[in-house]
Amino acid sequence: QVQLVESGGGLVQPGGSLTLSCVASTSIFNIIIMAWYRQAPGKEREFVASISNNGHTNYADSVKGRFTISRFNAKNTVYLQMNSLKPEDTAVYYCNKIPNYTSWGQGTQVTVSS
Repeated sequence: QVQLVESGGGLVQPGGSLTLSCVASTSIFNIIIMAWYRQAPGKEREFVASISNNGHTNYADSVKGRFTISRFNAKNTVYLQMNSLKPEDTAVYYCNKIPNYTSWGQGTQVTVSS
């Protein structure tokens, strides 16, 4: 059973930046698409960004131009660089592959507040 461990969250002021990391317990070299998701209080989990093995990226409209996803296969790690953060970005952030593993990590909390 693969384990996904997200980290890097925290409390940041509006306009600030954070970089999230997701480390997988198994190699992601052969995983075609890795992705980030988020779940805000009282809302469904939603797609944030994805990256394929050839570097093709896809973003939710709400984060386009502010977030950047990247992957480092040799370290089994996926990153999410988040800039110009807004209060509405407050959520627990998770990573997974597409199609999703059935099990999810614990996520990392991002809180954007002054």
